[in-house]
Amino acid sequence: MNARRKVLALVATAALAVTAAGCSSSGGNSSPKNSSTGSGVPKVNLSGKSYTILGQWTGAEQKAFQAVIDAFDKKTGAKGTYTPAAGGDEATVLGTQVNGGTPPDIAMLALPGAISQYAKAGKIQPLSSGAQSAVSANFADIWTKLATVDGKVYGVPFDASNKSTVWYATKPFTDAGLSSPPASWDDFLKDAQTLNDSGVTVPVSIGGGDGWTLTDWFENVYIRSAGLDMYDKLTHHQIKWTDPSVAKALTTLKQLFGNQALIGSAATALKTTFPASVDNTFKAGAKSAIVFEGSFVATTIPGDKLPAKVGTDANFFPFPSVDGSAPVIVGGGDIAVGFTSNPAVQPFLEYLASPEAATALVSYPGSGFLSANKNVASSAYTDSTSADLAKQIVSAGDNFRFDMSDQAPAEFGGTPNKGEWADLQTFLTSGNVAATQAQLEKDASAAKGWS
Repeated sequence: MNARRKVLALVATAALAVTAAGCSSSGGNSSPKNSSTGSGVPKVNLSGKSYTILGQWTGAEQKAFQAVIDAFDKKTGAKGTYTPAAGGDEATVLGTQVNGGTPPDIAMLALPGAISQYAKAGKIQPLSSGAQSAVSANFADIWTKLATVDGKVYGVPFDASNKSTVWYATKPFTDAGLSSPPASWDDFLKDAQTLNDSGVTVPVSIGGGDGWTLTDWFENVYIRSAGLDMYDKLTHHQIKWTDPSVAKALTTLKQLFGNQALIGSAATALKTTFPASVDNTFKAGAKSAIVFEGSFVATTIPGDKLPAKVGTDANFFPFPSVDGSAPVIVGGGDIAVGFTSNPAVQPFLEYLASPEAATALVSYPGSGFLSANKNVASSAYTDSTSADLAKQIVSAGDNFRFDMSDQAPAEFGGTPNKGEWADLQTFLTSGNVAATQAQLEKDASAAKGWS
């Protein structure tokens, strides 16, 4: 799914989304009781009730989500209206609506930090016991924690992305005599050199022109070299960016970024956008064989009308282990949050947490959605690649971690030409570990809104 690209505008303005405007309710009624067990549509009569949902999905993704809404409405009598935010800038649209006293009943939020901001400002509603039970029954505990603020659970995880995937063109691997993808970082570097020796001019395509790709590189190396606990601490700036664990991760990353035989010119990589980095790997006559990014690369390839076929010409392997580290997944996703006490809100959120809703979403042709719902069958997916990507997310369980930069204040972790994005772009060309650490810590300390 191309969700990560769509999130960019949201990330850039998330810090502005919450102000001191008062709370608003479109319903004024508490949620009706129901007898659902978190497996499907709650047994509740909502005839004559309407509700609104704000998100960022368009095209096939919007159609897939509409199928979920229709299933709920058919069984409850409610009428849901989904609206994609203009220009994909959900943060600005949502902030304007909330501040104007007319919030949507439900919004799909891609940033746990935004959930925290809205909760602390009293803008959103905690989940009902039924919705919370459904989340607990169908998702790993880490997903509940992502939407928990001051002991209250506010959101339902809905879709997910796997950002610990490395995509490769199968033919260059075969031509270079590489019979299987690398499992360790050392082997990854060796295989990239083997590809170069076989005639692949730029083995690893780096999309450094979009700063968020570099944060994803760092996060995957860091979580594998420093571990889950340190990842959590750095995510919330509980340790400084000058910590030795950051130096180790940057030094490891420099083994790739600083090797022109593997990535070509760093200056060229800095000008390469994410879509171009995929093109460079999978278009006809491609000069690269490897590109790192999330599960949404699977839909970027055919969406950009490239000749490669996912699962045959294009395949993926898990981000390699560093120093023997155990498998973990860095990813993202959208979390459904209720902004009003409309009586349809909590039953709909409860339904979104069910395997039935997730199955309807991921089985819709061409949507590219994945789910972290552990009770969704692999057979629900329309292709084996999507099923495998989702299986990794589910199998990771509590070894899943949400994207670090998406949890940071937007001015540090999500703004082009600022903060972490800019600092890692500088690092791509300079390779100066100490200077990069110092700048990252300076920018992180200046940012407001750490959770």
